[in-house]
Amino acid sequence: MRRVPATVITGFLGAGKTSLVRHLLSHTGGRRLAVIVNEFGELGIDSELLLGCGDAACTEDDVVELANGCLCCTVAEDFLPTLARLLDRAAPPEHILIETSGLALPKPLVQAFAWPEIRSRTTVDGVLTVIDGAAVAAGVFASDPEAVAQQRAADPALAHDNPLDEVFTDQLACADLVILNKTDLVEPACLAVLRREIEVRLRPGVKLVAARDGNVPPEVALGLSATAEQDLASRPSVHDLEAEHDHDDFESFVVTRGPVEDCAAFFCRLQAAIGAHDVLRVKGFVNVPGRERRQIVQAVGDRLQQHFDRPWHAAERRETRLVVIGRKGLDRAAIMSALGALDG
Repeated sequence: MRRVPATVITGFLGAGKTSLVRHLLSHTGGRRLAVIVNEFGELGIDSELLLGCGDAACTEDDVVELANGCLCCTVAEDFLPTLARLLDRAAPPEHILIETSGLALPKPLVQAFAWPEIRSRTTVDGVLTVIDGAAVAAGVFASDPEAVAQQRAADPALAHDNPLDEVFTDQLACADLVILNKTDLVEPACLAVLRREIEVRLRPGVKLVAARDGNVPPEVALGLSATAEQDLASRPSVHDLEAEHDHDDFESFVVTRGPVEDCAAFFCRLQAAIGAHDVLRVKGFVNVPGRERRQIVQAVGDRLQQHFDRPWHAAERRETRLVVIGRKGLDRAAIMSALGALDG
């Protein structure tokens, strides 16, 4: 029996994972694809974004959301049963895309594919790590990532005081293909330096490709045949010696409000709140009166993007909903007040 290939898509918050998945769903070439999407936070935004991709082949049954915790922490409880249900379909998918949360460690998820319940039925075609080129060029994860990596390699018992850099390091170490996204936001000279800095951190044979808006051809992203679950020894992790990891350094909450009449003023307030409170990520929908389509908002740091995707459904409530993600200690009341959140 042919094993169904699965692609694990990892990358930090706002790197462009959902954009990549949307692009792949829009260029299926007739293949039946299914998506498992895991989000950090209380609001299922990514699955809604995927269902708005505009491709008739992308249905609610093909996009499965797991918002009950990080996949790398809840493999047995959530991921394996979900994957088994997809494989048990009368017409199972021909390829499965797994979009992890921005805080997920990829290696525990890859290890799960060796579990008896699924190892004869599916395989990890490849691990794709999506990088926000502009963020990394700005030194978001560490002032000297190479020095941090060398220090960790020399002392496995080193206390990890920068969880963002740990996650980034693990995502690079597990990758079969690295996608340097948002290259249009990086100057060419800086981009060339950034490529060299990333390439020296990759395992032998792992390629790096540049992209904008997650637009990577399916023939490049899929069909890697890496069988990653059988190659775990070559994918080192700074967490290999740890029994578990947690995400206690992060929190998220939902902002809900009514229609946004003046979008320019609202986005100015949003950017001001992000800067004032060191918010890592904002994503969601805005209800703009007079527009039939919902407005998608994506913010990474102070970079904010918006566009209109699908029409509002007749049965759904038109409201503005945003999820805000940051480090512990966010001033929720101040942020919600700045954005005009509804009480309760």
